[in-house]
Amino acid sequence: MRFKVLLIEDNESSVRVLKRVIGKANLDVVLANTLAQAKVIFETTSPELYLCAVVGYCLPDAPHGQAINYTISAFIPTIVITSEVEEDIRENILAKSVVDYIPKQNAQMFEYLSRLLIRLEKNKQIGVLVVDKSRHNRGIQSSLLARHNFITYDTSSAKQALDLLMRHPLIKLMLVEEELADSSGLELVSEARKRYDKDQLSIIGLSTNTSSSLFAQFIKSGANDFLRKPYCHEEFFCRIVQNVEHIEQIEAIRRAANSDYLTGLPNRRHFFNKVSHSLQRGQAPMSLALIDLDNFKLINDSFGHDYGDVVLKEVSKMIVRHFSPFHYSRFGGEEFCIFMAEVDHGQAIKLLDAFRDAVSKKIIKSKGISHSCTLSIGVTSRANKKIESMLTIADEHLYSAKAQGRNRVIGDTATKLK
Repeated sequence: MRFKVLLIEDNESSVRVLKRVIGKANLDVVLANTLAQAKVIFETTSPELYLCAVVGYCLPDAPHGQAINYTISAFIPTIVITSEVEEDIRENILAKSVVDYIPKQNAQMFEYLSRLLIRLEKNKQIGVLVVDKSRHNRGIQSSLLARHNFITYDTSSAKQALDLLMRHPLIKLMLVEEELADSSGLELVSEARKRYDKDQLSIIGLSTNTSSSLFAQFIKSGANDFLRKPYCHEEFFCRIVQNVEHIEQIEAIRRAANSDYLTGLPNRRHFFNKVSHSLQRGQAPMSLALIDLDNFKLINDSFGHDYGDVVLKEVSKMIVRHFSPFHYSRFGGEEFCIFMAEVDHGQAIKLLDAFRDAVSKKIIKSKGISHSCTLSIGVTSRANKKIESMLTIADEHLYSAKAQGRNRVIGDTATKLK
């Protein structure tokens, strides 16, 4: 679902810029020039459609931030934009439950808004765990995190914290107070680091303790960062986002290293690593298939390499849909591989032939070209501790499928399905 942003602003030049910024974040703009217009618009549409509201501080019918109170009371995450930079106005804005405020000082501030909007949408899939013996403190931090659409969890106990981490893989960040109900924050950080690397879980230590050595103790125990209380809300959010983005950047690097650049499927190296683990565990039965697009060179020669790339992408999407529970990979060129743990030979052949049939009936269209393609598939269920042995057998079956006329599945039983 594509979210909307309720933009409440009367300055025409600002509206033009803000529309571009919000569109850049792949969000739709719903514009109101006054608070009265905003009320009518919001009350006649579904609140769930809105990711947030971007609200001008000074409006014709709300000159002192009254529109902010309205959007907050309507439970819309609220970002304030203002041309006023006086400290008392800043404090007035931050005293409200806003996501953030952005002074209209320069173009860079609008770039910040674009990143913030993208962040608000991403945060809906990110969990943050707050660990503090004080219920009051946990409530404050959870409330701040909720403004930014994070999924929040909280506990006073180190033992419960570790249990929550295990049960909720969406948790990417943990905030840990120095003193806990059943342990110390340092002990929790140390124990968490035995189970989760820094590229899996970011940890921020918190404390009112003014000891100069506490920061170093948290870092040496495995924390990524430290935040001394009391803190400014802006600093709190900056630290949160910085640590969440660290995890995302590591995940992006890992995906790039493990994925085929064209299709997005796992690459050969990543496939080998995953399948080798399954083979070592000895999951039986198991089946492995090699899939090759028939006459792919002719497709490239006839319609061009751009269309050939479209064909590879479409077939890859179909592989994901048909074989989502299993391991799959683009092996290179027009060849793909599927590993199906706990699938016997008969089941594997049925699944693969259904896929072959679906591909043969698919008309792939792009830039005025409409064409279909077929697949030849070799599959084996002769399990072996080494994937190379299974690949050799599957490759022999694939060669037989090509030799016998293509567009068919050949398995260990030499069954010819077409």
